Parts: sequence; C-alpha cells; structure tokens
Amino acid sequence: MVTRKNFLKSGLALAGAPYLSLGQTAAHPKNVLLLMSDEHRRDALGIEGNRIVRTPNLDSLARSGVRFGSAYCTNPVCTPSRASLLTGLYTHHHHAWNNGSPWPFEHKTMAHYFNRAGYMTALIGKMHFVDAQTHGFDYRLDFNDWYQYLGPQTKLYADELGRANSGSGLPQIDDLWRDSGDPWKNARALDGRKGPVAVGRASQIPEQDHFDNFVARETVRFLKNHGKRQPFFAISSCLKPHDPFMPAPRFASMFRAQDMPLPPTWGKVDLTQVPKEVRDLIALNGPTPELSDPALARERIALYYANLAQLDDALGQVLTALRELDLERDTIVLYTSDHGELLGDHSLWQKFQFYESSCGVPLIVRAPGITAAGARCAMPVSLVQVLPTLAELCGVPLPALDGPSLVPQLRNVADTRDLPIFSEYNLQTARAKYMLRRSDFKYTFRVNDMPELYDMKRDPDELDNLALKPNHRDRAEQMKRELFAWYTPPELSSAPPPRKKQ
Repeated sequence: MVTRKNFLKSGLALAGAPYLSLGQTAAHPKNVLLLMSDEHRRDALGIEGNRIVRTPNLDSLARSGVRFGSAYCTNPVCTPSRASLLTGLYTHHHHAWNNGSPWPFEHKTMAHYFNRAGYMTALIGKMHFVDAQTHGFDYRLDFNDWYQYLGPQTKLYADELGRANSGSGLPQIDDLWRDSGDPWKNARALDGRKGPVAVGRASQIPEQDHFDNFVARETVRFLKNHGKRQPFFAISSCLKPHDPFMPAPRFASMFRAQDMPLPPTWGKVDLTQVPKEVRDLIALNGPTPELSDPALARERIALYYANLAQLDDALGQVLTALRELDLERDTIVLYTSDHGELLGDHSLWQKFQFYESSCGVPLIVRAPGITAAGARCAMPVSLVQVLPTLAELCGVPLPALDGPSLVPQLRNVADTRDLPIFSEYNLQTARAKYMLRRSDFKYTFRVNDMPELYDMKRDPDELDNLALKPNHRDRAEQMKRELFAWYTPPELSSAPPPRKKQ
C-alpha cells in the first residue's frame, strides 16, 4: 500500500515548501474562525445561482473572499468527515470509521497544533466526537450545555426527534444511554411519522432557543470575552440544515411547498445503470417513507431551505459581532459543512452517496491580505486540505498529512492543476465504497456492487453511468488502478468472487 508520506510526495505535496507566516506578523497574529454547518449541499447558496435559498450572510462572506465551487467531503457522513476536517487525514488513516466510532486519541486535531503555537482554542457546537474526549480544545460548549440551558424545553426537542438520534445530538454520546436505555422512551409526544425521521414542520421551540441560535450567541460571548486577549482558533458549529427539519416559524413561513420544484433527476434514474444499493433506496426510503409522495417531498424541500435560512441568520449574528468587535481585519474566516443533502436528487434523501449533492460541500475562505474579494476557484478540492491551509496561513507547523494547503489556490483562483480528490464510505463493511474525482470524471468503486463513472462536464446530473459502456472501459479501469494505488480496499479479501458473464 502506498504510504501517506510517499503519496504526498508523488502526487499531492505541491505545497511542500516550509510553512510561511503568510497570515500574521509578530504584532498581529491572525485569529481563525471556522464556521460549520451540517448537511449543507454545495449548490444551496444564493451566490451559486440558487434562486430558492436565502443565504445573504454566507453570500456576503463569499463576496469578500474565495469560494471553491467543487469542494468535496472525505466521507459523506458526520463523524468520519469531521474527523478528516480536524485531523487532515482520510478515514482509513484516522480510523473514526462511522458515526459510532470514537476518534482515536493518537491522531491530533487542529486544536492541538494551534494550542502549541500559542492560540486559545474553542469549539462551540456540534462536532460528533462520539465519546468524552475533548481533542485538545481549551474551551468547549456542546449539546449537553444547550440542554442545560433549555431546561424543561428539552422535551420539545425530544418530541421533534421522536427517537434517540446522536446525529442530531440526543444523546450527544451514545454510551451515556447504552446501559440503561433511552430515558425519553414513553415520555415523548409522538407524531404520525411512518419512519424514524419526520418530513418536518415548524418548530415549537422559541427561535432564540434553537441550538443554532445558542451556538451563535455563545460564539459571540466567546469573542467578546476572549477575542482580544490572545490569538484564538475558534470553531462555531451549527446543526442546521440537518434534521429535524423543524425551523422556527419565521423561517418556515418563507418557503411554500407548492413553490418547490422537484429535482430534475426525480423519477429519471435508469435503474439498470445504478448499483443495487441505490435501487433499493429509491424503492424505499426507510427513514422517511412518506417522501415517495411528491407533495410531501416538496414539503421537505421547503423545510430544508427554511432550516438553511435560519442557519444563515445565526451565522450572520457571529459575523456581525466579529465586525463590531473590531476583530474582522485580524481574523481568517472559513465556512464549510461536513457533507451535503441529496434532497430528492435521484429520488434519494439524506447523504451516504458520492453524487454531487451528497458529497459536495460549500467551502468559503476569507483571509485578510491574502484572498481576493468575490473570487471563485473551480478546481476540485477536499476538506482534508482545510487544516494544512489554515496552518500555512497562520505559520503553524504540521507533520505530514493527507492533503496539500489551498494557499496556492487562494492566491491564484485560476489554478487548473488536476489533483486527485478521494472520498470513502462504510469502510470495514461488505458495503464499502470509494470515490475518485479526476479532472472531469468521477469514479466510484463498490466492493460488492456495480461501479459508476460519470463525465461531470457532459453529464452534471450523473445519469449516464459510463462504467457500463465498452468505449469507457479503459478509463474506468485506469481510474480504478489509481484509486487502488491510493488505498486498496481491505474488504476485497472477503468479497465473493465476481459473477461470470452470461
């Protein structure tokens, strides 16, 4: 297997010069504010031409910095993706395999590296650590602090979830309920949902008490109390637009279900050209079976955009405070999400796939003195590159990690180098799958299912699976070899033999 160091040297270590203090001087070290959401698909920004969304604050941030139009998560599910973001390592290196896997202690995070460089580090909001490790952060507020703030209103949130759901933060840590069971069982006011995840509705929790508003308010408090005492590295991490799709009424009223168009791929998938996993999910969306009804699908789409509008409003509170506290000129701001949301594309929902709306994420960087205002970089990039980027901007030393810094692209958004971009999912299972984006093509290898190859320029909706076409067999095989050079799936050792051709 290709080692991380050798792989970086051979293909990715294009920013291999020693770290320069690009973003700081001895008198004014640059602060870092990393804004995060959960399940924000890449195209759901007004500045990207989406006419439905209401994201004025994120659009304004993008107009003052650089946005990456082809950014990918490393794993289309919360915990592994967030572990990659914070450690700079792919899943098969950091070993936080899924949403139930604790992050191994030996892999250090952004907090450790910035702490050693003299920064105060803060994590306010969701990070899905799985267990009680703090992973190097000096200052920490999360779901359990929100429940303490909510008091009796916590029941309203338990009602909205309808079940134990660590992805939405109740419980925040699965092990806390593992021995004695769900303490909210038989105490929730259940609704009529057919599966574990509701289509959605307006929330009964007062707007100011939503988790995202709590995160925004506590981030502002941190900035007021600590923003000028020493350089800070702060993550402000919201839950929305992730389920429950239950925004405050002010935002729910902004979007009407009847105004929501169904995706262009809705009902258009040729079931003979997609893997069995995809066929099964189209046939039955287990978490929310109601979404086979187009009217309810439109309702869920409207509520997703309402959740997103509330997220944007919360982030706007933080960005306004940064400006009013006179911290803006000395603070690098980066916004991203851990993965996307299919939202009916290919008649699919949630994430877990390598289609663009699932594994594509927004990525916006504003670095005073470095980034040009309103620039857009089209080169495919990965969230595994975020830590090296922030470290280079701030002159923070790092060991060898899995991705190069994006500083060259921040300085030159027209950079057209063809770097390989990888993603992976369901490792250590019989349903493991791996993705490679190379130039205009995206290839997916599934251990026990059909491969996929799409020409992203000619077929951006990903409906024509070229892996099944004889005239594209050579390209599919070449991309498979490159994928296996990056990481050979260990699950192959237990995979059944391929079927004989009929």
